[in-house]
Order: sequence, then structure tokens, then C-alpha cells
Amino acid sequence: MPHSLALVGIGKIARDQHIPAITGNADFTLSATASRNAEVGGIKAYRNLSELLLAEPGITCVSLATPPQVRYGDARRALEAGRHVMLEKPPGATLSEVQALERFAVHKGVTLFTTWHSRHAAAVAATRNWLADCKIQRLHIDWKEDVRHWHPGQDWIWEAGGLGVFDPGINALSVLTAILPKPVHLNKATLSFPENRDTPVAAELTFEPLDGAPVTAAFDWLEQGPPKWNIHVDTDAGNATLSEGGARLTINGHEKSAGEDKEYQALYARFAELIAARSCEVDLSPMTHVADAFTLGRRVSVSPFEW
Repeated sequence: MPHSLALVGIGKIARDQHIPAITGNADFTLSATASRNAEVGGIKAYRNLSELLLAEPGITCVSLATPPQVRYGDARRALEAGRHVMLEKPPGATLSEVQALERFAVHKGVTLFTTWHSRHAAAVAATRNWLADCKIQRLHIDWKEDVRHWHPGQDWIWEAGGLGVFDPGINALSVLTAILPKPVHLNKATLSFPENRDTPVAAELTFEPLDGAPVTAAFDWLEQGPPKWNIHVDTDAGNATLSEGGARLTINGHEKSAGEDKEYQALYARFAELIAARSCEVDLSPMTHVADAFTLGRRVSVSPFEW
């Protein structure tokens, strides 16, 4: 019997990724949605999660694709009602609220899953395996895209808690924390804030060297043309580039691993596994780097941003 699932937040990411992944997974049935101003044809729709939970006692799990600033309240409501919960990235607005949710999920005996979709890109595992046998000499992340294309008119990303350029940048950090043979921590950051916005449009990050190897990142939300979602690594075994957001690995100029986008399919498959095991999976390491950047970051004021 498939799990009866409710999807909360019917925006671009829900339509592009969540709904196709849910409908393509035999472990789930999309039974209801909650959104202030959007619906999915043929699916029961509610204006908020509170209404949905009261009206739909058969719902067993909830997937939250709302902006992070409002994620905590809905997650807490769903857990209180005994539902399993899956969180779109970033899992919340603060580290402490997600930690509180994890404790509450354990107390209630239900699953809480903080997702990092980019970790499931086709070539990430191959990159991790290759780096395990190499000595890294330098690593640089180049993660740049056009916010007007990927988040058209979405003002919440510019509001406090919306993360700004770290909304895509955290995808890079989720991959970084997945492929490195051991953790690194941030020790320097420069954040560029538009004069009229509360979150940064660009960031330069420097991490503590990894056994002497520099580890750096550059994020930019005003990139024109195709996005650049690349991680470049120089090693004693040659040079590698993990590109297309983790979908393609090239080593010394030769393609070693590549595949199509099945990231969200993998997330829902993992959610089903966690529900079956009655366990939680909460990894906050990518979000910790973001929090450190805001703590350590030198603020630079740049030109106003307008849509």
C-alpha cells in the first residue's frame, strides 16, 4: 500500500521536480496539496497545512517545499500530528529550529528527512570515490547563475532567512560535504549585499586548507547565459571537474561519469526507506557553512537589485 502524501508549497520547484518524482514512485500517492494560491489539477487542495491535516486523517507523510522562513511551523504541525516529514533544501531558516524538529521527530517516533538533492546528481558518488584515493592539491567551486531565470519575481529569497545567493550556493556546499574525504570549516567570507536587499547576491568563501590544499568558492547570482555549476579539483592523480551541478565528472580531459537528472527520484526513494525504518536523516553540514559565512562574512554593499 503506497503512502498517502501531502505536498505543501506549489511553486516552481514543486511542479518541476517534486510532483514528477512523487507520481513516478510506487511508494507514494499524491493525495492532497496545501498552498495559498496554487493547486494541482485533480488533487484535493487546501489553503494551508492546518486545514489539510484536519480534513485528511489518512495522510501519512508530508513533503514541504515552502520558503525556509515558514518551514518550521508547518514541519512542527505535521510531526505533532504523527506524520513523516521531508524538507526541501535548505531545511529551515536556522540551524537551531531544524535541530529542534529532529528532537521532536525522535520523540514522536516519526521520520524527519532533510534533503540535499544535488548530492544525488549522477556523478557525485563517482567523484567521492575517486577523491578517496587522491591527494587533493586545490579545490575551487564556481557556482554562478541568473536569479531572474531561476527565481523570477520571488521576493522571499531577498528577505531575511531567504539566503540570497546561498539558495543555489548551498547546493554546491552539499556536494562539497559529500565528496571530500574529511570535513573542512570556513575561515573567511566576503558577502555582497544589494543596497535594497537583506540577503547577498554574491559570495567569496575561503575554507581552512585541507591538509595544506586551498579550498575556495565563488557564488554569483547575476551570471548571464548558461549557469556555471562546477567544482574543480587538482590532485596528485590529475585534474578533475565535476560539472552541471554534479551530473558530469571529467578527469584529465576525459569524461568518466555522467547521467540524467534523477535527483528528486532518489530523494523520494530514500524517504520511503527512512519511513520503513522509522528513522531520521538530518545532516546540517551544508547549512552550517552558510551560517558560518553570515557570521564571519565581511559585508560589501553593491548596486540595488531590481527584477
